[in-house]
Order: sequence, then C-alpha cells, then structure tokens
Amino acid sequence: MVPVAAPVDDPPGCEPLAHGEDIAAHSHDFGQLRYAASGALVTATRGGTWVAPANRINWVPAFHVHSSRSHGRTDVRLLRVPAHLAERLPAEPAVFAASALLREAFLALVDDHDPPDSPRARLLLDVVVTELGRAPQEPLRLPEPVDPRLKAVTDLLHADPATPATLTQLGRRTGAGERTLSRLFSRELAMSFHQWRTLLRVQRALLELADGTPVSDTALRLGWANPSSFIDAFTPLVGQTPGRYQAAARTTP
Repeated sequence: MVPVAAPVDDPPGCEPLAHGEDIAAHSHDFGQLRYAASGALVTATRGGTWVAPANRINWVPAFHVHSSRSHGRTDVRLLRVPAHLAERLPAEPAVFAASALLREAFLALVDDHDPPDSPRARLLLDVVVTELGRAPQEPLRLPEPVDPRLKAVTDLLHADPATPATLTQLGRRTGAGERTLSRLFSRELAMSFHQWRTLLRVQRALLELADGTPVSDTALRLGWANPSSFIDAFTPLVGQTPGRYQAAARTTP
C-alpha cells in the first residue's frame, strides 16, 4: 500500500471507517495529527509503513504523500497543525505514544469544535505539541522497497507474514536470486531479510494485540514457533512485553 499519487484530501466528517477501508494516497499543505479513538490506522508513505493503534498518535508533515487503511471499525480524529507549531515536530512522519494528558487535550480540540483562533484552542494545541515533544516516538517504521525484485518479495510477505519461506524460496517464486535479494535488503532497506520480516510481524502483532488476541495465539498466527520467541522479538522493538502492551491498549478509552 505504498502511495503513488496525491488526488484527494481526507474524507470530511470523520465518520468511523469500516474494517479494511482505504483512504487514497494524498497530501496536505499543512501538518496533520491523526488519532484512532477506536480501531487502528495503518499509514503508508514512500518511506515506509506505520501502525497506530488506539493508544498512538500519527504525525504526517505537510506535503508528505500518504495513504491509510483501517483495522477494525476505526474512529479517526484529525487535527491540523499550523506551520509555526509544525516546526517543533519531526520533519518525517512518525507515531507517538499518547499520554492521558496528550489524548485528552487532542480530543478536546477535535470534539469541542472551538474556533482555531480562540484562546482555548490555541492553548490546547500548544499543550498537544508540547506533549508530543515529550512523548516516546514509536520505532516501528517498516521501510518499503522501490526495486521491483525486492518489492515482489515484500509483497508476498505482506500477504502472508507467517510464511516460513526462506529468502531463497521466495526468490524462486519471484525470479530473483538469494544473493541479489540479500544485497537489495541491505542496500535499499538497511536491514537483513530476517530483520525486515520480524519488523513486519511485530507491526501486525500490534494490531492483533490491540484487537484482544491472546499473546500465545498472536505468536502462532504470525509465524513464531512459540510465545517465548515472540516475546523476545517484540520486547526490544516496542519497549515493553506483548502482555504489557495489550494491557495498556485495553485501558485506552
């Protein structure tokens, strides 16, 4: 789901998105914060893919082409960020963990419909941007390839993250040699085949856990041999165990 065009803005009204609903590739001339009050939002740009469950806030800077897909019934809230405040946020798309203060200030801004130039709106927006500056930034950006040989392999993995196929076996299916593909992973994505597939699986695990799927079932559904190996892969990347992550997701309103 890598964006290739910029035809439209986000749909008006912010009606909840059905599971698997797509928002076509587009960009804005302003920065935008996106929060899934329920469900989860998967955002793709040319630079990679980000997953934002209901306890995360996604930042998209101005002029970055992006597309989105909902996971579960997803209630997305959108917030414009003016240029003078956007300068305090990253120059690239990012996903942040949302503290209670950050989440409540964000929702108050969106739900109360105060005029953007009102003192209260300006104060709340400054709180949001200040809290984002303190919030942990999600490290789980999944880089996406451009080379068609490598993209053929990553497309297969996106379709079936749990596949146990080796790089050699995937290369046979796509008509590319294992050595060539290994070099492409290193040169274009700055990681190995194993690292990329693990990162893909962990991204999908965030969605499974946010849905309430038990840790053991998530591990087996996504290709790990047992829950322990899943925990060992998940914890260093996310910064907490799958169980703690799921518990935090359950307490998010």
